[in-house]
Amino acid sequence: MDARTLGLLIVFIGVAAIVVGAVVMTGALSWFGHLPGDIRYSSGNTRVYIPITTMIVVSLVLTLVMAVARRF
Repeated sequence: MDARTLGLLIVFIGVAAIVVGAVVMTGALSWFGHLPGDIRYSSGNTRVYIPITTMIVVSLVLTLVMAVARRF
């Protein structure tokens, strides 16, 4: 990997971090972690949270993004 490619990769990662931060700040991801199929249990001082559906959605989105990125 040459210096130009590495530089472009770092810039892309930085821009992606800014976009994700802006999306989180606006509250556009308020559904994240509250999907049907996510398991929540609380009793007294004990809380257990297992985000099964949320992680499946994240996995599918990342798989699609990586498949598209691999084509370029």
